[in-house]
Amino acid sequence: MFTNAEKIREQEFRRTGSDYVCFVPEYSNGRTPDSHNEHFLVFEGTDGHLKAIWTQAPRHPDGPAAMRQVNHICFADSADGGATWTEPRRIVGPEGGDEPACMASWGFPMVSRSGRIYVVWNQYKGLNGNISMHTGGMSAFYSDDQGRTWSQPHEIDMPVSPYDDPEGRIPPEWIVWQSPQRDLRGGHFVGYSRWFNPARQRPIPEGHSGWTWLESVVEFMRFVNIDDNPEVADLQVRSSAFGDKALRVPHWIDPLRTVAQEPSVVRLPDDRLFCVMRTNSGYIWYALSEDDGETWTNTRPLLNRDFGVPLLQPVGCCPIYQLSDGRYVLLYHNNRGWTEPKIDAQGRKGEITHSPRYPAFLALGEFRPGADQPLWFSEPKKFLDAGRYDVTGKENGQTAVGIYTSFTTKEGENVLWHPDRKVFLLGKRVTETFLVDMRIPERS
Repeated sequence: MFTNAEKIREQEFRRTGSDYVCFVPEYSNGRTPDSHNEHFLVFEGTDGHLKAIWTQAPRHPDGPAAMRQVNHICFADSADGGATWTEPRRIVGPEGGDEPACMASWGFPMVSRSGRIYVVWNQYKGLNGNISMHTGGMSAFYSDDQGRTWSQPHEIDMPVSPYDDPEGRIPPEWIVWQSPQRDLRGGHFVGYSRWFNPARQRPIPEGHSGWTWLESVVEFMRFVNIDDNPEVADLQVRSSAFGDKALRVPHWIDPLRTVAQEPSVVRLPDDRLFCVMRTNSGYIWYALSEDDGETWTNTRPLLNRDFGVPLLQPVGCCPIYQLSDGRYVLLYHNNRGWTEPKIDAQGRKGEITHSPRYPAFLALGEFRPGADQPLWFSEPKKFLDAGRYDVTGKENGQTAVGIYTSFTTKEGENVLWHPDRKVFLLGKRVTETFLVDMRIPERS
């Protein structure tokens, strides 16, 4: 017989109508170390299995106020295309919430052609910039047995950035949030967010506050020799759009401030790279590269078509993925965020431009050769929605769906993998039935 908490849990993880269940935590007692799950990256191993890497922490919406989010990284495996998954295993980082100096966050995978799986992550070192979960060095290890065992972790050197601590004491603030993709030479290429050290930021205007004001840019890194199966110490990593060439986007109130984060990259049929990113402007921005990510155009607002309308988005991730048939889907929230100021207990004014992050919509995209903006998009269609409910079944309006996702096209089946409200790890098919009535503008 279900307890009331179990009934709520069973009801809530089904609310988005997803097709696959990777993990549902036992969060009802408010003390479990597995209750917060995000940055959910599903990928295929050379054994044909789906694998999943994600960041997990002990956090609960009704738990004790002293419960901190101290991250570790988990791994799971599915031999049947995502229908069933192994129990999650913590592969790096602390077991509980009381060891912040060991915190490991935002792991991302790369698979060599022989099958070695590398996982790279942000390793906290006990020193904070703006946000502890962003601040750290780059560490990695690998598995030669499809994730059953892992080598010893090793740190990877990161180049010194003009946005880092000018005293060189505090590590950089950065997150890779999507799995790297293959570049044209066989390397692994990915974009990442880089936040400015507090000493490098423009002052926040008087009376304003909040993390959405923190300055950031988008940069890229390329892992050159993964297919050689090197030791972590011998990984070759190259940067592009780095430092003063990073991608920037003006803040909606303070245009000299840059807020550009969470890049998502797809390849176009003409081999250009197309990168979308979240901003604090109220809409999505994008950039193009004609040389496989070495250099990029200036950023610009993403429209539905040439001379069209901008695609609205709060400060929340808005990834783009390629379908198995070559078309594209853009996942976003179709609102510009709450811009009305909120006054906190200290009398400071801040805009909640990172909300609402629900419902999540898909827009279907197609390549338009010769167009100024090479991808054009349909009207959005609601894809994920948990309503205003948090995972305890309470209606509070602070829910978040369609964030920190990944995408697979195994055997032609398109699946969006998503951490529902940063608790349940689920997958939902993007079917032709869903897409069939989505019309993309034609060129006149």
